[in-house]
Amino acid sequence: MPLNVWILVASQALALCTAPFIVFIGSIQGRLLASDPQWATLPVGLVVVGTVLAVRPAAWLTSRLGRKRVMLLGAAIGVGFSLVGAMASWLGSFGLLCFAAFGAGTGLAVVHQYRFAAMESVPPELGGSAASRVLFGGLIAAWLGPEIAGLGAGGNEAFPFLTSWLALAAAQAAALMVLGAGYRGQAELTSHGSVTGGRPTLEILKSPLVLAAMSSAAVGYAVMSFIMTATPLSMTEIAQHDLDDAKRVIQLHIMAMYLPSLVSGWLTRVIGIPVLMITGLLLYVGCIGLAASGISFHHYLGALLMLGVGWNFLFVGGTALLPDGYREEERFRVQGINDTVVFGAQATAALSAGAVLAAMGWDGLVVVAIPFVILHGVLMALWLTHARSPEPAKQGAKDDY
Repeated sequence: MPLNVWILVASQALALCTAPFIVFIGSIQGRLLASDPQWATLPVGLVVVGTVLAVRPAAWLTSRLGRKRVMLLGAAIGVGFSLVGAMASWLGSFGLLCFAAFGAGTGLAVVHQYRFAAMESVPPELGGSAASRVLFGGLIAAWLGPEIAGLGAGGNEAFPFLTSWLALAAAQAAALMVLGAGYRGQAELTSHGSVTGGRPTLEILKSPLVLAAMSSAAVGYAVMSFIMTATPLSMTEIAQHDLDDAKRVIQLHIMAMYLPSLVSGWLTRVIGIPVLMITGLLLYVGCIGLAASGISFHHYLGALLMLGVGWNFLFVGGTALLPDGYREEERFRVQGINDTVVFGAQATAALSAGAVLAAMGWDGLVVVAIPFVILHGVLMALWLTHARSPEPAKQGAKDDY
């Protein structure tokens, strides 16, 4: 793999710390600061809302400024809003905590596009492997994020999580330096046509292949976020597990999300994208069944491990499939739409998780995920039914990578 890919792996490991950091402490700190317990998961949901609202502007800026400048801007945003989170801890302000989470999410919108930058740095046949390598950086973030969060979580802390937020700012600053020193974007394309050219958007979105690719990532992210967001509260409030147990489950879950990236890109070539997606769906079914069958530590751990691996297979599969559905001049537009759908679904799931958990309990929450798993299965079936017909996007079009 080229140096660019490894720079993106390292940057992802540092910049993506924000996601597991806020997943772990967002609902816990929210519970400390919110006036009503049902708002406890709001900071976690607002991270994703910030990501959703920033995806299209990030794609627009990238088409004009290039990936490197936008990635540096994203890391700088991460530093700034980590400091806002520290101020929220200092002042004990729930509103400021929510603002920090929302702003941190806008920085993550750029981080989530690292995978496209990696795919553009390699030949087309290695695109899936490059994307999965970058996602592997999330394995380090899975361990580092909660560890950073735990720095200021002691019972003797005068200002809970203040130290945590300051340490997160340092990690974001390190990502900024790695990108600035190592990433080379001289070969990337920037043009106005890459956003506005090509076929009408509606025509692109009618493609069963594009719908299957988008739903794979969107359903994968939504179900994962829905269950993961509720897990720390369910473990500590409903099942009466201690905070360390909840931290380990979240850490191991996020590691399970990214560790398969060592092989998932390779699997797209060996067993094919459809089989990878089907395996991801089956893992989600297993997660739901295990989560609904008990609330012991091992029930939570087993369910969240299957959830993590299933997410990886669905997300990598969808990412690898998407370029087959668009032309080069459509790439920034379709990538922006894709990530808006993906993180919009994730935002809705994360924002609703607290209320659903309060209203229906843990068993009810995991059952709510079932229709979405079925939805992706249906869209996959439609795509595979049409798979024998050539994709219009690729008739006479240049490969995006």
